[in-house]
Amino acid sequence: MHTTSGRSSLQSASSGAASASRARATRESRASRRGESTAARRRSSCSSAPVYSVIGVTVDGMRDILGLWVGDGGEGAKYWHQVLSELRNRGVNDVCILVCDGLRGLVESVNDVWPLAIVQTCVLHLVRNTFRYASKQYWYELARDLRTVYTAATEQTARERFDEFAGKWGERYPAIIRLWETAWAEFVPLLAYSPEIRKVIYSTNAIESVHARLRRSVRARGHFPTEQAAIKCLYLAVRSFDPTGRGQQRWTPAGSPPSTPSRSSSGPGHFRLPQSARW
Repeated sequence: MHTTSGRSSLQSASSGAASASRARATRESRASRRGESTAARRRSSCSSAPVYSVIGVTVDGMRDILGLWVGDGGEGAKYWHQVLSELRNRGVNDVCILVCDGLRGLVESVNDVWPLAIVQTCVLHLVRNTFRYASKQYWYELARDLRTVYTAATEQTARERFDEFAGKWGERYPAIIRLWETAWAEFVPLLAYSPEIRKVIYSTNAIESVHARLRRSVRARGHFPTEQAAIKCLYLAVRSFDPTGRGQQRWTPAGSPPSTPSRSSSGPGHFRLPQSARW
């Protein structure tokens, strides 16, 4: 009896140890599965990233997309200095006028890379940003008063019109006055040119049109597995603007007959628009 009982005790102890081992293995397996699930969720998470593009226009009126760059939304002077330095190293030796929409740190980088370049802020973006600080019921009146500023014949006249604007709206919307005062140095280069040139450089509509076509390509595909896949999609969209690579279009004022194009080949990353195409 004693021996049998002892054997039974050993079997019970062994069974208990096996049960504890199985329970521990089950817990570890569950923890492992939870870890794998968490890692999978992290790997499968989606995030949005801005893509910046640069369009170059030669003195002959030929337009090229010079490149696409992916950012993280917090770009500063260091990032733009790298982008502009890359363009210079690729052959953009000089820039006459650079039109931008007020990206942080871009003006300082342009002055470092191309000291003689004139930086012109987009007037349309400046007006749109003005409306952010005002009630919608005053938008029409604000736009009417600002029009006298950015359509002035000279910089002195524009300053006089802006002083009148500040006297009328400064007390109600001081943030609008600070906005224009901050951007004034990049706004006034526009006023030194004729109306025909102003129509070309007063906004970034040319690049906004390209962005609209790129957005359509991105929305058609939804999400991308990698950043490289997104860039490839955008690159193919750029190439589709002119599949043959033989179309050319000069940048002429609206209503003017296009100049006779000359033949040239387009390399990777460039595109030519046919004369019938419109941005």
